[in-house]
Amino acid sequence: MSAHQAKRTILVTGVNGQVGYELARTLQGLGNVVAVDRSRLDLSNLEQIRSVVRDVRPALIVNPAAYTAVDKAEEERDLAMRINGEAPGVLAEEAKKLGAALIHYSTDYVFNGTKEGAYVEDDPTDPQNVYGRSKLAGEQAIAASGANHLVLRTSWVYGTRGKNFLLTMLRLGADRPELKVVADQFGAPTWCNTIATLSAHLCAQSFAAEDSAKWWRERSGVYHLCAGDSTSWHGFASAIFELADLPKQPTTLPIPAADYPTPAKRPANSRMSNDKLARVFGLAAPHWRDALKLCLTDGFPKSPAARA
Repeated sequence: MSAHQAKRTILVTGVNGQVGYELARTLQGLGNVVAVDRSRLDLSNLEQIRSVVRDVRPALIVNPAAYTAVDKAEEERDLAMRINGEAPGVLAEEAKKLGAALIHYSTDYVFNGTKEGAYVEDDPTDPQNVYGRSKLAGEQAIAASGANHLVLRTSWVYGTRGKNFLLTMLRLGADRPELKVVADQFGAPTWCNTIATLSAHLCAQSFAAEDSAKWWRERSGVYHLCAGDSTSWHGFASAIFELADLPKQPTTLPIPAADYPTPAKRPANSRMSNDKLARVFGLAAPHWRDALKLCLTDGFPKSPAARA
């Protein structure tokens, strides 16, 4: 690491989460990474956020930490709004005071899901659940702060850690001969490693710029960052079982979302276009199926028993 890199500090939140864990690894070569979990930086504690940022004095804050319990958010509105809505604004305010920049992650759930094709960044937002409204509030708070920032909207995040659709399917598929999976909601299953890798490229570009402040001024805003192409939850589940090394594959039966009611309403269409990301930064995400195959090949223990 060069002397210049050694002086540059990157604060990463939510290091125990899916994306945070990967970011703490992929950003290592770019500077002094200070990766914190909720015990050190709790986004529900706004004063603690200010204190930690002022103590660390980062050149860049990368914030994957969030309230992600979509259904539970319907009951815990205030907590979801504080963590997803207010906290990102505080991070952005503190970043601006330091002359730092912020990379923050948002969601496809800011849209209502009624559009026919893929959503672009400028499409009207209309979240249909508390989680989506809280994440949109975070986007708006960051923009209002005037801080240099990239808000990266992603979708259907999965990985080898935490709670996600991939791990749920592998667990249920090992126990049940038949699974019913929603087939009329569409989106891009996005591996957390894809998000972290592309984020590292963005960081590297900003640090390599001759005039970093100008780089951020010209590029600050919202971008979509999700896997290429799309599928349904049923298509995702079918691919998981096809590509995973399971002793016995369960049968997956397609059902409408109406047959699987949840406290929080989900958008029927979560497809998002990555064209702006490619146009501005020259970055492309892999096809969702290719990323899934790589995750299942390299991300897990080889033994299905160990995996379950």
